[in-house]
Amino acid sequence: MEYVLLIGGLITLIVAGEALVRGAVGVALKFKIPTLVIGMTIVSFGTSAPELLVSLKAALEGHPELSIGNVVGSNVANLALVLGLTAMILPIAVKRTTVKIDWVIMMVFTVLFYLFIIDELIQWYEGLIFVLALVGFNIFMFRGVSKSDEEDEDIDIDIEDAKKKNIVLQFLLILIGCIGLAYGADWLLDGAVTIATNFGVSEHTIAVTIVAFGTSVPELITSVVAALKKETDISVGNLIGSNIFNILGVLGITALVKEVPVSSQVISNDIFWVLGISLLVFPLMIINYRINRFRGLLLFLSYVVYIYFVVS
Repeated sequence: MEYVLLIGGLITLIVAGEALVRGAVGVALKFKIPTLVIGMTIVSFGTSAPELLVSLKAALEGHPELSIGNVVGSNVANLALVLGLTAMILPIAVKRTTVKIDWVIMMVFTVLFYLFIIDELIQWYEGLIFVLALVGFNIFMFRGVSKSDEEDEDIDIDIEDAKKKNIVLQFLLILIGCIGLAYGADWLLDGAVTIATNFGVSEHTIAVTIVAFGTSVPELITSVVAALKKETDISVGNLIGSNIFNILGVLGITALVKEVPVSSQVISNDIFWVLGISLLVFPLMIINYRINRFRGLLLFLSYVVYIYFVVS
């Protein structure tokens, strides 16, 4: 039964997240909100909603290992697994702003994350700093992007199709998405905790492998499908942005609601993988501003090695 809960929870989170994004985008377009604003707020939040719900519920229900393990595991998976596999299928062009701005901001907050967890606890005021930093980051991005850049923003939604749909249907999608996320997070956590207990596996291991992979599936599916279709608008910046939101939004909001204990394993091992892979991405991006298949293979192998050390 626990496997049904785990898989069912993962599928529900993916479907509910997609429904929430589509509904919210439809409502935003009806009220004539610019697509740039939609991409940087609604879509970004929607694709990270599974991580947020899972981490928040895990912390509230007394499973901090699942809460923080989900974030560090997702951040490793986004850059090593998702970006690596996608580049192996189709080499990816990298925007200069991704290297000069997005990556730098991600590294700054990843280092700050490390400094915050040294005392084995993310306290409420540290969560507040993360949330305020997220607000500041979005304001900075809004001001830094001109109208001419709007067309370059990657929004995986059919804008014209969304405009034509009934507003009641859009609100219904939002409602379905919210309910689905809540139930999906419950089922996923129940299944993960039960499996960990039955097999004597630590919640940390389950969190950074199965749970983190599951909450990163939307990004993985979107990127791989786009690569298979030979679409060239896959954005490295979107994955980096997801990592920034995981730290500032997911951990920030979770710590504001309930302070998050951090295990010694995260401090002595996982955080260095997050830092290391984040650093590895920089030279792979900056050379010709392109991540080719070989560099994608390097990233993918780094994820395989990480998982090996986690489960061994």
